[in-house]
This record gives sequence, structure tokens and C-alpha cells, in this order.
Amino acid sequence: MNNVLIMLVTSMTTFLSCTGNTNSIKIMNNEISMATPEGITTDTATFGTGCFWCTEALFQQLNGVLKATSGYSGGHVTNPSYKEVCDGTTGHAEVLQIIYDPAVISFDELLKAFWESHDPTTLNRQGNDVGPQYRSAIFYHNEEQKAKAEAYKAALDKSGAFPSPIVTEITAFSKFYPAENYHQDYYNNNSSQPYCRYVIRPKLEKFNKVFKDKLKTAP
Repeated sequence: MNNVLIMLVTSMTTFLSCTGNTNSIKIMNNEISMATPEGITTDTATFGTGCFWCTEALFQQLNGVLKATSGYSGGHVTNPSYKEVCDGTTGHAEVLQIIYDPAVISFDELLKAFWESHDPTTLNRQGNDVGPQYRSAIFYHNEEQKAKAEAYKAALDKSGAFPSPIVTEITAFSKFYPAENYHQDYYNNNSSQPYCRYVIRPKLEKFNKVFKDKLKTAP
């Protein structure tokens, strides 16, 4: 890794995987309820960076991110459950769907946070979380997002910012299925759990240092 890009050093030595209890009630009809402040025009980004518990904890800190919802995208099964996705047979990735205010934070800035918050060179794996559901992915919502994601990926590969080629999937967004209720706001609701303490918290601390001028509140 060189100085071309200031990289967040993610914790690749993890002690636990994010697979957990699958007994829960799903969000009714997969609908996301969000009150958008009057007069704000929002946009949407959908990223997969491994376990969505980690992704949510990081991105919800950013100023301009209005809503961060953990869920599933990129598969072929309608309304999949967490257990089905963890089995690795639905084709879905664990993702975070981000509703943001582009007047406050741009898609380019979200892309920077995406690349720096995980290892995009490991195929179907982040730390001890292994399987296609943990793949690095950008599900673009329009041609502008596609072009920016592909250009950023190519520039990073060319710069040698990573020691190995980037394997991030860049594909058109199709469907998003919100994950079960207990996955939402997971870190804030379960910060004392071992996975949160030993895996998410170190990542969050490093992320907050890198993006300290982009946070909603000081860490």
C-alpha cells in the first residue's frame, strides 16, 4: 500500500464471524420507513463490504447519510431470509442501502469511504466472514454511479494502492430486501457483544479517525 491513497487499515484478524441468531421478525413487506426533511432531494447508494453490521456502523456516522439500512441485493431469490443468504445459495450479498443528501455528501465521497472501509481484493471474504454473501460489491443506481465506480476502481488498480487486484463487483442495482429487524442499527443496539467489541469497534475507531471531518458528531 502506498501514499497515492490514504487508506484505512482495516482489522483483518477477526475473532468471530457475523453469522448469528436467525430467529426474528422481518420488516413488514420489506418497506423502509423514513421521514425525509422537507425540501431535501435524496439519492441512494447500495454497497457490499462484507458483514452489514460493520458497514452500517461505519456509514451511519457520515454527515449527509440520512438512512442506512442493512439488507440483501444481487441474488435470485425473492425476499430471502438471513439463514438462506448465509447458506450462500441465494446469490445475494449482504449490503447497506444508503439514503443520503447529495448537497451534503457526494457519491464520490461515499465511494472513498467504501474503498477505505474494507479489503476489496479478497474474493467472497472479509476476515473470518467467508462466502459469496460477503463479497465486495457496488450496485449502481444509474449510469453516473456506474461510471464513477468503474473509474475509481481502475484508478486504484493502476496506482497500486492495494497489493493485489481489486475484485469488487460493479453491477446494476435490481432489488433490495431489508434484513430482519434485529440486524438494523446492530452495533448501537449490541455494542457489548463480542463481535461488536472485537471486530466492529476497531474498524469504527479507525474509520472515525480517517473521516473525522465528515462525521455527524465528533467521535
